[in-house]
Amino acid sequence: MKEVSVALLGLGTMGNGMAKNLLKAGFPLSVYNRTRSKAEAFASKGARVADSPADAARGAHVIVAMVADDNASRDVWIGAKGALAVAEERAVLVESSTVSPSWIEELGKHATARGLELLDAPVTGSRTQAEGGQLKFLVGGAEEALSQAMPVLKAMGSEVIHLGPRGSGAKMKLLNNFLCGVQVASLAEGIAWLERSGLDRTKALEILKNGAPGSPLFAGVSVRMVNGDRIVNFLLELMAKDLAYAHQAAQQAGVNLTTAANAKHLFDRAIAAGYGDRDMSAVVEVTRYPDKA
Repeated sequence: MKEVSVALLGLGTMGNGMAKNLLKAGFPLSVYNRTRSKAEAFASKGARVADSPADAARGAHVIVAMVADDNASRDVWIGAKGALAVAEERAVLVESSTVSPSWIEELGKHATARGLELLDAPVTGSRTQAEGGQLKFLVGGAEEALSQAMPVLKAMGSEVIHLGPRGSGAKMKLLNNFLCGVQVASLAEGIAWLERSGLDRTKALEILKNGAPGSPLFAGVSVRMVNGDRIVNFLLELMAKDLAYAHQAAQQAGVNLTTAANAKHLFDRAIAAGYGDRDMSAVVEVTRYPDKA
């Protein structure tokens, strides 16, 4: 794999694990992070620490971004020191952040103007899957570009699903996160109700987890809600952002996501209460203590 060099822009909860797996697979890797100390941790592992997105992208065959939102993505790709301007002629651009389809459309036009291919390839999974190389990539874009990027994606994930033309991955990821966000919000309200009901919490959650409401998300998040484990698997403030993007994208398709709006309201209350930089399971606190939120 050493003939394919990679630039990774963003070393947050997900990018950290992705970088580890790229190095483990033997790819020459340059990394950039807005907070440089997070990038410097990879220097001893063999990565080149870049001073800017442009610096990271120089000479890379595949450039992957994993950042927080549209604004951060815009900055690393087309900002003052953005990667797009210096990308090699045959480089493939991979936007793995959860961003809006409208931004993917705009970024795609910038890429096309430079004769470059853009894949929107957001992922399902959280911190654990990123660290274990078990992410699932949801890809939109040209098949030829995906073929070129495939070895890089496979080093970071267990599955790569080509969904169709550019923008397909972004739409699928927002649909996925809309359903996750609504479930987490309803779970938070359910646990608050359960804890005040007089029922045995352990027995009740076991029944729910193994019954019709159960899911892998339910199993993992309910444990964190009950145990108070706030190690970040998925940032609470990012779920609020994803619900906003999903609501906007669905409206453009003529669908009003009323449940997304209600769930976002709960996450917004949690952000206002100071839980935005914690795991999304912390949303339960504003249902437990509504007077404090």
